[in-house]
Amino acid sequence: MNLYEKIVAGEEKVSLVGLGYVGMPIAVAFARKIKVVGFDLNEKKIELYKNGIDPTNEVGNDVIKNTTVEFTADASKLKEAKFHIVAVPTPVNDDHTPDLTPVEGASRILGQNLTKGSVVVFESTVYPGVTEDICVPILEKESGLKCGVDFKIGYSPERINPGDKVHRLETITKIVSGMDEETLETVAKVYELVVEAGVYRAESIKVAEAAKVIENSQRDINIAFMNELSIIFHKMDIDTKSVLEAAGTKWNFLPFMPGLVGGHCIGVDPYYLTYKAEELGYHSQIILSGRRINDDMGKYVAESLVKNLIKTDVPVKGAKVAILGFTFKENCPDTRNTKVIDIYKELGEYGITPIVVDPAADADEAKRLYGITFHKMEEMKDMDAVIIAVAHNEFLKLTKEEIGSFFAPKHKQKVLMDIKGLLNRKEYLTDDYLYWRL
Repeated sequence: MNLYEKIVAGEEKVSLVGLGYVGMPIAVAFARKIKVVGFDLNEKKIELYKNGIDPTNEVGNDVIKNTTVEFTADASKLKEAKFHIVAVPTPVNDDHTPDLTPVEGASRILGQNLTKGSVVVFESTVYPGVTEDICVPILEKESGLKCGVDFKIGYSPERINPGDKVHRLETITKIVSGMDEETLETVAKVYELVVEAGVYRAESIKVAEAAKVIENSQRDINIAFMNELSIIFHKMDIDTKSVLEAAGTKWNFLPFMPGLVGGHCIGVDPYYLTYKAEELGYHSQIILSGRRINDDMGKYVAESLVKNLIKTDVPVKGAKVAILGFTFKENCPDTRNTKVIDIYKELGEYGITPIVVDPAADADEAKRLYGITFHKMEEMKDMDAVIIAVAHNEFLKLTKEEIGSFFAPKHKQKVLMDIKGLLNRKEYLTDDYLYWRL
């Protein structure tokens, strides 16, 4: 029997290295069909999984309680598997250069526990060449094995959208690649066990790496265009959302919206591509321009708030401002690389300390990463301004009366910033509100 047949027969296991928002759902999906070892260095996270708790909210506690994934923080357990999937984050440094520390660390740990006949598939988003030029040498050094002889490699970029209950691992076409035809076929067949939408066989590992990194770069550029339009239309006193709704009646108009671009993909991946381009002597023009616009949107929102406070004769320094939502996207507890922090910090430059409310966010993570303690919704009283920053379901349910109760009664005009355009604009175009949205 070949490796795929042994996996299906239960004679060999699949391992997941990295059990975050991407790795854990993959592990759970595979465990419905085959034997899976789920490894993560974070012992606290492993204990939560073992106790049936899903801190990511990606699959839910009931699914975690009933899954057959063997959750472990013991790296030696990786020796029990022959097909390894590496799904660790690939962030950027403060200077926007790629931080390959997690994927290099995962390669070292896996290399130390790699056995002959294994296949290693990387899912982490990287620039073309990282899998073969950086990860393989680490695997070879740590294992003492030879790639192409003792083990094989592949790449299959993650496409999971955290918080999205529609576009899941099973329903998104999976790009797969391998170092040779035999490996490609093995990787494709293994993923076909769980991906109902099917797989796309890329012609090489570098093609698969490039395909992933441009997916989010494309989205980033399109959102940057919308953000630039928003800035222009505000100067013209035109509502951006109304313009986009009108333009959207044409069949080929792309339905992008302005907004904050955070998270681990759209705001990060373009830097991986431009970094590699710089190494090769090409300085990106379009991609980096889009990044600059999107990175500055938090500052733009904060400056707009300050201008609106001045318009309503509210003293800026010491103003009480509520920020509703802190995660990088709606209905997801993840606060890492959130761009709401840019608004928070910029307001601090004006002597404002915002009060942050986010019932969906991981409060411990926000405290650890940003030093911010969340407040409860009922504490939102006597505010001078309110910013609705994230489109959580809890905020979609807010009535005009509830929003109005957040403000200090003394204000003749309530400064309300609706970044995501959640509210019915016409309801707030009244004398008692100064309503603003991107």
